[in-house]
Amino acid sequence: MQAAVAGLPDYGDAVLIWVASFPRSGNTFLRIVLHRRYGVSTSVIYDSDGVAERVGAELIGYADRPASLVEMRVAVEPHFIKTHRPYGVEVDSADRAICLVRDGRDALVSWARMLSADDPARFATVLRQLVEDDAGRSSRSWGMNVLSWLQQPAPHRVLLSYADLIADPVTAADRVMAVVAPALQPNKDAVIPGFDELRRADPDFFRRGKVGSHVDEFPPELRELFWARPDNRAAMKLLRES
Repeated sequence: MQAAVAGLPDYGDAVLIWVASFPRSGNTFLRIVLHRRYGVSTSVIYDSDGVAERVGAELIGYADRPASLVEMRVAVEPHFIKTHRPYGVEVDSADRAICLVRDGRDALVSWARMLSADDPARFATVLRQLVEDDAGRSSRSWGMNVLSWLQQPAPHRVLLSYADLIADPVTAADRVMAVVAPALQPNKDAVIPGFDELRRADPDFFRRGKVGSHVDEFPPELRELFWARPDNRAAMKLLRES
């Protein structure tokens, strides 16, 4: 998936940049890569960052949100904010965003595995709840979330696939940063941790790190339920065409 950069508005260096994805789509790994490669710190749209508390703020490059969104938009330096929420009222049309997208079946399987880690027998039940969810969680359903960020054209929002990120994280980071923060320079000596290293740190959080994990984990009846949702079908079609 390639970024659309033609006609990118020039907002200067003082911009707010969203690091947006549905849960379990590689957002944490992307934050690690951006931190190592570009020295970027990320805050979160939420009141706290449970992931940073779990795997380590230093590893991720977490920083407390320094001000309101309005104040950050007029600051002298760019601010990166993680969100799993759909595109909505918090986002200004002038904001830039890295939209990280993973195959919905893989993301849902991964999320259900993490939520049922203490009781693996609940996996199928939790997965069904996630597939069916429309409004019970702030991320909404996978299809709704993806469509909200990508359906309307916006040259200052860049699409990054999970597959591209894990295949070559440095190239992926350089490509998206050239769109959202071209003034920032990479650290060419940065070392990006591999998934084996991350799994040793937290095997339940950094689980498989692969494309197609749904193939041997998604129960057939729930796979049918996934495809029965019009929003999921539309989002999958949009990604195939991107």
